[in-house]
Amino acid sequence: MNKNYYAILMAGGVGSRFWPVSTEAFPKQFHDMLGTGDTLIQKTFKRLAKRIPQENIFILTNKRYHDLVLQQLPQVTQRQVVLEPAMRNTAPCILYASLKIQKENPEAIMIVAPSDHWIEDEATFSNNVQQAFDFCEKHDALMTLGIQPTFPNTGYGYIEFDKTSKSPIKSVHQFREKPDYNTAKDFIAKGNFLWNAGIFMWSVKSVIAAFQNNQPTLFELFKTGLSAYNTEQENAFIQENYAKADNISVDYAIMEMSKNVYVIAAEFDWNDLGTWGSLYDKLDKDDQENAVVNARTLTEDASGNMIRTANHKIVVVDGLKDYIIVDKDEVLLIYPKSKEQDIKKVLQKVKNKYGEHYG
Repeated sequence: MNKNYYAILMAGGVGSRFWPVSTEAFPKQFHDMLGTGDTLIQKTFKRLAKRIPQENIFILTNKRYHDLVLQQLPQVTQRQVVLEPAMRNTAPCILYASLKIQKENPEAIMIVAPSDHWIEDEATFSNNVQQAFDFCEKHDALMTLGIQPTFPNTGYGYIEFDKTSKSPIKSVHQFREKPDYNTAKDFIAKGNFLWNAGIFMWSVKSVIAAFQNNQPTLFELFKTGLSAYNTEQENAFIQENYAKADNISVDYAIMEMSKNVYVIAAEFDWNDLGTWGSLYDKLDKDDQENAVVNARTLTEDASGNMIRTANHKIVVVDGLKDYIIVDKDEVLLIYPKSKEQDIKKVLQKVKNKYGEHYG
């Protein structure tokens, strides 16, 4: 394996739309959401390790998940766990980790990947990543993998690329925010729009230069810690300075402002596993189109439901269609799939009424 290949595995999110399974104390990336025997973070780590040396995969997460990371990824050393002492979106943590990696290896080529995505054809994923790495080794480029839209989804951002290009690596015209339904339909009709999957590839030189050019204040904040990175002084510097960083995504911070952005239309099936409905789409179904995880069911006139329990409980369902039914500890959720985007609001109401520990 190429010793210059690195990965930043993003594992700091809460995944509140997967409540009650995903909570602030134990978020979705640390659960076996698909019933495969691996948690999402374990599955992602294995996928990246097929192309990247294990010791070069850095786990970027909130400090409260430190122990969970080491429990679930025992092959990882303390050096590879990069902790955020405060929630500051993706730009500050990616810049921080990139500066650490550059100090260790100035020739590094990196991928930034979320820990909680579902990718079925891992060989094709690996090939697409290699294609991007080869390009980034030769060019000053910020690259992303875009997903071919299958329907006018209003829950994803879109990437507009150069329609005239015959190359599989296409120049990006612009990033577009989550559209309304008619705009999404228009994007798909035009044929040069991809879903933004939040998977990025670049050389460490290119990404740090992009931060320096586009986010000078953020860059200067983290640059002052250069002498401390990868030493015993690093933790003290980060504890004192990290919370001063702007709360900004890497898309806003550099991708939307840079001219050297390229995209590859991914050739693998992808799902961001952001909601119970997206999980339902990827699971096997019974003869009534119910998706069942860790449960034994008896169903009558019940179809299109997402059913999950913690300990293979028997679940009897009669006369219910297109519902999310999730049983976990002290919480039982029975909620329409059509309203799944509101689960975040429901969670807040539960916390307000019964206490923060329920979320």
